[in-house]
Amino acid sequence: MEFKVSKDLIQQLEEHIVNKNDKELEVLLNDLHHADIAEILDELDFDEATYIFKVLDSDKTAEILLELEDDLRENILSRLSPKEIAEELDELETNDAADIIAELSQEIKAEVISELIDVEHAKDIVDLLRYDENSAGGLMGKELVKVNENWNVLTCVKEMRIQAENVSRVHSIYVVDDENRLKGRLSLKDLLTTSTKTQIGDIYIRKLNFVNVDTEDVEVARIMQKYDLEAIPVVDELGRLVGRITIDDIVDVIKDEADKDYQLAAGITQDVESNDSVLELTKARLPWLLIGMVIEIVASFVLKGNEATFQKYSTLIIFVPLLSATAGNIGVQASAIVVQGLANGTLKEFSRGYFSKEISVSMISGTIISLLLLGYHSVMYQQYLVGIAISISMIVVILFAATLGTLVPLFLHKNKIDPAIATGPFITTTNDVFGIMLYFGVAKMILGF
Repeated sequence: MEFKVSKDLIQQLEEHIVNKNDKELEVLLNDLHHADIAEILDELDFDEATYIFKVLDSDKTAEILLELEDDLRENILSRLSPKEIAEELDELETNDAADIIAELSQEIKAEVISELIDVEHAKDIVDLLRYDENSAGGLMGKELVKVNENWNVLTCVKEMRIQAENVSRVHSIYVVDDENRLKGRLSLKDLLTTSTKTQIGDIYIRKLNFVNVDTEDVEVARIMQKYDLEAIPVVDELGRLVGRITIDDIVDVIKDEADKDYQLAAGITQDVESNDSVLELTKARLPWLLIGMVIEIVASFVLKGNEATFQKYSTLIIFVPLLSATAGNIGVQASAIVVQGLANGTLKEFSRGYFSKEISVSMISGTIISLLLLGYHSVMYQQYLVGIAISISMIVVILFAATLGTLVPLFLHKNKIDPAIATGPFITTTNDVFGIMLYFGVAKMILGF
C-alpha cells in the first residue's frame, strides 16, 4: 500500500525534534522507504528536515538525497560540510553521486571529491562529470559486471563474484576483449550449464543493443522502451565499454521529457515547478501570452476588415467564436497525435499515407459539424444561403487547421525544434488569424459579396 504523509506523523516528528529525541526519530523512520522519508522531509521546514537528515545513517540519507525536491536538497547540502557530503556520496552509485556533485559550486565540488574515501569511486565520479548531463555518458553508472572473452567459465565466475560486490543489481554480464571493447553479453543460463573449462568466447551472445556516450538521453530512452531493456551498455568512440544505464534512470528521463512537453503544449517556455517563485513562473508563462496577444490583435484587424460583410449578414459574426474553438481543437488534436508519433518512433517524417488519413478524419468530422451547424442555422435564422456559406467555410477552416496541425510539428522536428511547442498556443492562435480570413473569404465568395 502506498505511504501517505499524515498530520499526526508530522506532529510526532516535530515534537521529537524539539525535544531532541534522536532515538525516537530513528525508530519512527527506520522502517520507511527512502522515498517516503523524502516526502516527509518535503513537508517540514528546512531546519527540521536538516535535523532529521543528520540524525539518520548515511546509508539511508544518501538515497533520500536523490528523492528530495531540488530546493530542499540544495538547502540541506549547503548545511553539510564537504566531508559530510562525501560520506553521503560514498554510499551512492557513481551516476547518482555525479548528479549531486554537479549541483555544487566548483570550490565545494573539489573539496567533496578530495574527501571521498574510495579512490576508484572518486575517479569514476570525476570521469562522469565530463559528460553532458543530457547524454548517455551523463546518465550512465560505472557499476557493472564484465568478463573477458578469453577467460574460461571458472575464472569468469570467480571474477564476477568480486565485481558483483560493488553492483547493487546485476542486470547483464557484458563480454569484452583484451582492449575492453564490448563484444557481447553472457547468458546466466549458459554460464550455469556449461563446463567450467569452456571458453567464454565460445558461448557468449554477440548480438546486443548498446549506445554511445554522446547519444542523447531521449534516444536512449526510446531504444530501451522499444526493446524492453532493463539496462543498456555504453561505449566510447573506440567501442570500449565504459558504463551502463539502468531503467530507473530512464524512467526519470521519460518523466522529465513528458513534463517539458506538457509545459510547452501549455505555452510555458521554461522548465518550472509549482514551488518556483512568482517571478520565475511569470517569466516562463508571459512570452507566449504576449505572442498570443499580438496574433489576436492581427485577428481583430481581419474582423475589422470584414465589418461591411457581417453588417449585411450579421449571423456570420455570431459563429466566429465557434469557428475559432473548433479549428483550434482540430489543430491541437492533429498536432498532438503527430507529436506522440514522433516521440514514440511510430512516425519519423512526413508520410502521404498518414497525412491523407488525418485529412480524411478531419473531413468527416468537419462534414458532421457543418451539417449540424447548417441545420441549427436554418431553424434559428431561416437564412439558408448564409447557413450554407457558414457550413462550407467551417469545413474549409477545419481542413486548414488539420493541415497546419499535422505539418507544423513535422517541420519543427525536421529542423531540430521540439514539436511539442506546436500542440498549444501556437496552433490555436495561428488558426484564429488564418481561420477567420478563410471563413470570411469563402463566405463572401458564396454570398457574392
